[in-house]
Amino acid sequence: MAEIATLILEIIKCVAPPTQNCVDNHRNFKENAEDLRNKLRILDGRKEDVETRLQDEVCSEKQAKNEVVVWLQDVEKINVEIQDVLKRVHSASYFSRARLGKLAREKINAVDAILQRGSFPEGLVVNKPATTLPLPVENLEGEDSVKEKIWGYLTGNQFQMVGVCGIGGVGKTTIMKHIHNELLKGSRFDKVIWATVSYPLNVVRLQHEIAKAMNEKLPEDDHDEQRQASRLMHLMGKGKYVLILDDVWERFTLECVGIPPPTLQNECKLVITSREVDVCNFLGCKVVKVQPLSKQESLNLFLDKVGREILQIPELEAILNLMVDECAGLPLAIVVIARSMKGVTDVQQWRHALNELRERLRDIAKGSGDEIFERLKFSYDRLQDSNIQNCFLSYSLYPEDYTTTKKDLVEQWIDEGLIEELRSRQAMLDKGQTILNGLKNSCLLEEAYSNDSIKMHDVVRDMALRIKSIGPQFMVKARMGLTEIPDEHEWAENLEKVSLMQNEISDIPPNTCPNCPILTTLMLQGNSKLTKIPDCFFKNMQGLKCLNLSGISIESLPHSICNLENLTTLLLRGCRQLKHVPCLAKLKALKKLDMFEAGIDVVPEGIDMLVNLQYLDLWCPELVELSTQILGNLSHLQHLTVYCRSTTLKIKGEEVRGLKKLETFQAQLYDLQDLNNYVKSNHFKRLSNYQLVLGQVEGNFDLSIHLSKVISLGECEIGGEDSVVLPDDVEDLWIHRCRKFRSLSDIYSPQKTTELRNCSVTECEEIECVVDMVTSSSSFINNLEWLWLDNLPNLSVVVNVEGVEATSPHIFSNLKFFEMWECSTMKRLFSFELLQGLQNLEQIRVWNCQQMEEIIGWEGEEENHTADATTTTTFTLPKLTELTLHNLPELKRICPTRGVIVCDSLGWLAIKECPKLRRIPLVGNVRPSPPAALEEIQIKPKELWESLEWDDPNAKNVLQPSLHFPTY
Repeated sequence: MAEIATLILEIIKCVAPPTQNCVDNHRNFKENAEDLRNKLRILDGRKEDVETRLQDEVCSEKQAKNEVVVWLQDVEKINVEIQDVLKRVHSASYFSRARLGKLAREKINAVDAILQRGSFPEGLVVNKPATTLPLPVENLEGEDSVKEKIWGYLTGNQFQMVGVCGIGGVGKTTIMKHIHNELLKGSRFDKVIWATVSYPLNVVRLQHEIAKAMNEKLPEDDHDEQRQASRLMHLMGKGKYVLILDDVWERFTLECVGIPPPTLQNECKLVITSREVDVCNFLGCKVVKVQPLSKQESLNLFLDKVGREILQIPELEAILNLMVDECAGLPLAIVVIARSMKGVTDVQQWRHALNELRERLRDIAKGSGDEIFERLKFSYDRLQDSNIQNCFLSYSLYPEDYTTTKKDLVEQWIDEGLIEELRSRQAMLDKGQTILNGLKNSCLLEEAYSNDSIKMHDVVRDMALRIKSIGPQFMVKARMGLTEIPDEHEWAENLEKVSLMQNEISDIPPNTCPNCPILTTLMLQGNSKLTKIPDCFFKNMQGLKCLNLSGISIESLPHSICNLENLTTLLLRGCRQLKHVPCLAKLKALKKLDMFEAGIDVVPEGIDMLVNLQYLDLWCPELVELSTQILGNLSHLQHLTVYCRSTTLKIKGEEVRGLKKLETFQAQLYDLQDLNNYVKSNHFKRLSNYQLVLGQVEGNFDLSIHLSKVISLGECEIGGEDSVVLPDDVEDLWIHRCRKFRSLSDIYSPQKTTELRNCSVTECEEIECVVDMVTSSSSFINNLEWLWLDNLPNLSVVVNVEGVEATSPHIFSNLKFFEMWECSTMKRLFSFELLQGLQNLEQIRVWNCQQMEEIIGWEGEEENHTADATTTTTFTLPKLTELTLHNLPELKRICPTRGVIVCDSLGWLAIKECPKLRRIPLVGNVRPSPPAALEEIQIKPKELWESLEWDDPNAKNVLQPSLHFPTY
């Protein structure tokens, strides 16, 4: 009996605690649920705070820390899990309370752990790798002595500040661009900073320019010069800098901008370029004057631009020399005039051009500003075609030293009616690009920072504005710091175009009514403080054709806009405060209505009456309804964008099939059947660009970025019997949270070949492989260049070849970028057979895959492979520039034990939180020095570096200079 009693007591001891816990969870069921709600509110508040800080701190120069990104993802996940628990709590039965009470308590503990990780005492962002690039510049002819003198001052200790002076067009900026690029190659200065100042001097804008050039950012909403100066002073005080301020017109003090004075002690330098010697003297600069080129230097530069083959025509040599003399040694004039004569071989044409140039300069006083004007205008006049001339003059409406993209400039020309109506919008864009290329070849426009950006030399802009000071005139006061609209007496009756863009205008007086009957273009965009325009403002602008109000803070458009019956373009991009637009029915001439990111929630009345409309952008986040009758009346539409945050605003494919002229179509379609029917109609084949969205695809529908042919599928069923029909020319495919989706092969026919370039698959729980060779071929991914896989819990292989006797070695043969996040069941990334096709791969990034054991492996276990265990197997990835492996707790090897990966192009290697990895075969066979391309190796934690084994005993020492141990 004693033994039985003891046994019963032992059973009670084992059972009692769990039983008591169960009772407590049952009894505290409601309290646990309420605690969980409170914890969730705290967590959501912390998340909002972090996201708000990120919005302020992340910029083109700074990026979120990886730990912050992972934390935000964990918050999203736990949020979904908690919502599910709370939903079940709401309808819980009596008997399920104990289980749900326990689950609520577990989630509370999980939230506490996440909250503890979410303090980020060392900040949220880190600097991106420095990206100070050389400035685009043509070869420098002559000026060697000036360049050497400036270089000597910058590298010596005699002068800390240098002023480079000379008349417009003499080459000051070109010289300094060459010096800037040379400085980037050395290590004397920690920062090489280039900022363009221009006229008039705007101190706050200059402060932002300098900060941006240092990959830093000042608060955008603070316009206080002193506070910004203090911040900039702090940023520039870190290390030695050389600051180049180009095109300075006015006196200023370094202190008011926030520039630490260069001294012998801080070893910093300042260079300014200016046409005014007084400005240089005021700052105490050592003045270096840039003189015109010598006769021989001028001739060499002229021949470089016109083409040296011209010397093969003996009769032209004397004329050519005389024309070079007329350029007076000014590089800008030489380049522009030479380019205007390029391709001309007729002697009489050259003689006529020389006489014309001489005639222009006959009565001009030597040394006056008129000389350069007449020389540049010679090239302008040789454009001959008035449309091309008007396109050139139109650029002067932008602020001085303004940079824009080529596409945006051509759009501006189309908006102003400077490009004649052609059969399609694409034809007009092509025509505009041809004009732009001609102006660039004539050196009247020039490349800015890339092949896609364009600008106008300030001296050339002066010439353009001077041309428009005669006859129908321009009034250009762009980015001049205006706080008020110009007085009415400045609005002359002969004004043709007015640009007041990017000022600080906050108010237009109620009775302002400029009398400008021939005004065709009015540019008010970028006046973000402007909240109201009086109704009478447009009353006497009946000739207005192009009106740009983008980016202003107006809440309601004045009714007088409705009377602008000649208006062809109305731009309201980024007017987020705009809630009311009057009836537009009377604007019969309107061809373009752009309301991208406007704040309206209903479509403006009368749009269906705009029968000549060709371009309609209704990417309006708050929009809730669009009448189906509207599109049927707009038969001339070439560009159509309709989208909002709500999923209620959808377009039926059949509504756009009747738009025979449509070229660009971006919208959310009604349902899967509607998408399939639209694709089967082949209407998409008329389109040069489209983005068709099905379901909810937040984050992927970004129309501010040009994507050519895109299908976005979100939170819908696209597998099994609910198969989706895709256009055969789709280039970008986004799949997000789609049920029944198991493989890309399920939505492509076995032998289908497509133009697919980019593919993203995220949060699809049922996908098992990307390509299933059992059910289809791989032909549909032959052109794929970019593949993103994220949060796919059942993905086990990239390519399924189980049961297939032979597979193509060229699968993914064009793939360049591969990224995988949180695919928790993946154990091997690539098989050896698959790797053979990846010869164009440039980047591999693998993050947070909890079961990943190897990056490259055999289809069978390595020990069963037939190769001799002592034989080294070489894997080749000739174009690989980056390999990032982050948080892979089970990763044991990058490739088989006796394998070596040859990747001489590797520049970036990051291995973080991979505790079981012992060998990095990419760098196992180092030479006396590391690969030439290798810039950085990141290892975390530091102990991992110490535990690595090397094939070459010297590898560790050779690679040490490239090594970093990040803390994030």
